[in-house]
Amino acid sequence: MSDATEPETIDLLLVDDDDELRGDVARFLSGRGYRVHEAASGEEALAEAERRAFDVAILDYAMPGLTGLEVLERLKARAPECEIVMLTGEGTIEVAVEAMKLGAREFLAKPISLRELDRLVRKAYETGQLQRENLQLKAVIKHQQRATTMIGESPAMQEVYRLIQRTGPANKPILIQGDSGTGKELVARALHQASPLADKPFVVINCAALPETLLESELFGHEKGAFTGAVNAKPGLFEVADGGTLFIDEIGELAGSLQAKLLRVLEDGSLRRIGSVKERRVRVRLLAATNRDMDKEVREGRFREDLFYRINVLTIFLPPLREREGDIRRLVDYFAGPDWNVENEVLKVFEDYSWPGNVRQLQNAIERAKILAEDEWLRVHNLPPEIVKGAKTQPVQMFGNSIDLDTVNRMHVADTFKHFNGNKARTARALGIGRRTLYRLLEKYGIEQQVQR
Repeated sequence: MSDATEPETIDLLLVDDDDELRGDVARFLSGRGYRVHEAASGEEALAEAERRAFDVAILDYAMPGLTGLEVLERLKARAPECEIVMLTGEGTIEVAVEAMKLGAREFLAKPISLRELDRLVRKAYETGQLQRENLQLKAVIKHQQRATTMIGESPAMQEVYRLIQRTGPANKPILIQGDSGTGKELVARALHQASPLADKPFVVINCAALPETLLESELFGHEKGAFTGAVNAKPGLFEVADGGTLFIDEIGELAGSLQAKLLRVLEDGSLRRIGSVKERRVRVRLLAATNRDMDKEVREGRFREDLFYRINVLTIFLPPLREREGDIRRLVDYFAGPDWNVENEVLKVFEDYSWPGNVRQLQNAIERAKILAEDEWLRVHNLPPEIVKGAKTQPVQMFGNSIDLDTVNRMHVADTFKHFNGNKARTARALGIGRRTLYRLLEKYGIEQQVQR
């Protein structure tokens, strides 16, 4: 897939029955960076347009067989996104008006200036791009949700912010890995905003939310009549995101047949809508996310190895909430809002809980408490029972008289440290000691090394 920040290569269809003129124009425009395809007749031009998509077509007005105006009308009906520059040796106002009515963007009378032709082709292309971006914007509004601010100042999140700052401008495919509910889409949005494509479309699709057949249509688009219910042609999200960023969430759920199609788009930027033989080219930055162990998925044959290496140029691991020391209070304040108060006991419950559903589960717990609240306070009895129950500390094991006090103290510290999954702040709070004291005890008893093993 082409880097979306590289200079644009314009796919151009050049249609003229004059072999010498057509050859001269083709050589000149190829030297200017165009990807030129030639056709000597209207029929040949329409056949070319069936095989691939073109950004701009240069049509001669007077040709044997189909005239330029007939080709123009049929071409715009089949490929409305293709911009048309009309050439004619009969430079009458009537011909120009008719060509513009049928959808021509520019009109040039022979004999032509090659530099002027180059200027008009680029102008037609740029005008068409602006119109496509407006259509993209409308489509994007349908697919993207309101972005949510990333909250957290823990060391784990500081590392995430650093990676976003470093990798966002790189404009390469990035794989975001993390448990469900950790905020992988927020990281993708932050990467897009940190990239040169920030003012371009950001389009989101979740592979786990759609069946395989619908997912294929959403990603790659379909033609009218391609399947039952396809009453109109529809561009896929790759086309909607053209020039911008496509975020594929839960990419580990992608079926094998779609993995092959996705790999082709990533390799050369080309795709075909369902029910079409026409090649289309897109320039999209791909961001992907998953909560699966992708190395294991590849080893066990559920995910293509070549595709994995394509999407995994760079990786960002998003930490679970239980490893984000100190962030829970900030998240609670954010989700509760400025008009709500929070009981200290609520914070203690939240900080003692392991949060298997991560930030999304915390947000849902706060919303529940707000709905059930009698006033503007978040209280423990309004929290989900599984969170209150799960936050209770395990009772300290009692030992016989044969064990000395230092051993009891060591085992108590070790059990508490293990219970809180190595979280030093929670361990110190549960033991009723300062963090420096806890560090000395961990070092004295070698507890941290034991837990890590």
